[in-house]
Amino acid sequence: MTAAPPFTERPPRAEAVPVVYDTPHSGRFYPPDFASGQAQTILRRAEDAYVDELIGAAPDAGIAMIEANYPRAYIDLNRDAEDIDPDMLDAPWPGDIKPSKKSEMGLGLIRRFVTPGVAIYDRKLSVDEVRRRLDAIYRPYHRVLAEMLARTKSAFGFVWHVDWHSMKSVGNAMTPDGAGAQRPDFVVGDLDGGSAARTFTEAAIELLRRRNYKVTLNDPYKGASIVRRYGRPAEGVHTIQIEINRRLYLNEA
Repeated sequence: MTAAPPFTERPPRAEAVPVVYDTPHSGRFYPPDFASGQAQTILRRAEDAYVDELIGAAPDAGIAMIEANYPRAYIDLNRDAEDIDPDMLDAPWPGDIKPSKKSEMGLGLIRRFVTPGVAIYDRKLSVDEVRRRLDAIYRPYHRVLAEMLARTKSAFGFVWHVDWHSMKSVGNAMTPDGAGAQRPDFVVGDLDGGSAARTFTEAAIELLRRRNYKVTLNDPYKGASIVRRYGRPAEGVHTIQIEINRRLYLNEA
């Protein structure tokens, strides 16, 4: 099996606008070195399945777009590079690590669980394989996303960045709203106003509500590492996260 590139960059196919889209969790290339203890059909439950296809026409509207090709079960691009669970490794990490609550829940940079109680691995991972995933996939994605944002901001003086995701229709034990929670159609997150001008956030919410979708703001998702990393409204970089309820476009079972 030939390795896939870490991401696919899609430049605008029409006159460019000051908008960048990224989708870090819709990748579905499962490399041979994954060596998971689970079947791919199980691992795919962790994907933000087909979000890249849902927003795939964006370049026709002048929007620059980047999409991950590898799944977040392999490496999660929406986590900090230091968010590593040391208990998943077969040797000490040779550097600083900062496991977050996400790692404690099994949802760090290297994910422990697909869904509650369903482990991805039946083995410990080596330091070298985690380093390879960081160097080959994580860092190239973020380098190019940062370049896209900088280039767009340079051209227009500001940039509107949407980090696209999808969510299960019902929460579980690993989600912030808890098991059994019913989700709205969309969740827009802006770190409680910290990652984007409120006018941008409100415009996104209003656009969705005009189409009769139920939308919440920062509940249950405020935004994760990508929103924290890139959203700098005082510097003209406005980042929001949008979660799409999967019941709107696929059969979750």
